[in-house]
Amino acid sequence: MEIPIFLKDVKMFPNVQILISTLVQKGVSTGVGVPFLLICGWGLYKGLKKRKMMKLKEKFFKQNGGLLSQQQLSSNEVNAGNPNLFTSKDLEKATDHFNVNRILGQGGQGTVYKAMLPNGKIIAVEKSKVIGEEKIKEFINEVVVLSRINHRNVAKLLGCCLETEVPLLVYEFIPNGTLFQYLHNRNEDFSLMWDMHLRIATEVARALFYLHSAASSPVYH
Repeated sequence: MEIPIFLKDVKMFPNVQILISTLVQKGVSTGVGVPFLLICGWGLYKGLKKRKMMKLKEKFFKQNGGLLSQQQLSSNEVNAGNPNLFTSKDLEKATDHFNVNRILGQGGQGTVYKAMLPNGKIIAVEKSKVIGEEKIKEFINEVVVLSRINHRNVAKLLGCCLETEVPLLVYEFIPNGTLFQYLHNRNEDFSLMWDMHLRIATEVARALFYLHSAASSPVYH
């Protein structure tokens, strides 16, 4: 009897594979308990797969700064509310496994998804493009800097996830579309008057001034 494919996938655990194969073969020779053995084998396979995934998450967590990042974020004295560390499981569920229908925008740095937390709060999750290990430290520094930004015209960083190959950033969700849409997708039902254009320009200038001059760690564009 050929060993089921899910039993073959445990090659990374040779002793377990031998044990399962022996049990299945004995079950076939006696004609007793084959379905039970297969069910046990499937359960064992799922357990090993989950264990492998947990080890992978631990690897990424350490790679992305892990405990050092957590200490840096928790030592943030500028914001009263420190950024949260989200799990990859939570963000996968919140974005419906990063469904394309949840995409808010795409750019050179990555893709932003609309997501909803279990408590019903809407957030924006930025999935950055793959970066090399040499840039991990730079990424962590950027997260720390962004966590200290506190201005009403700048989207607030709520937290991040370090359990994935590509670190994920979680921002507050800004409703009602983007500034680009307001400026360029005008129609007869909605059009911006010049005084509104001036107000938008003023608010943007204030945000840039804050980032360049008033923030604890200046951010330049």
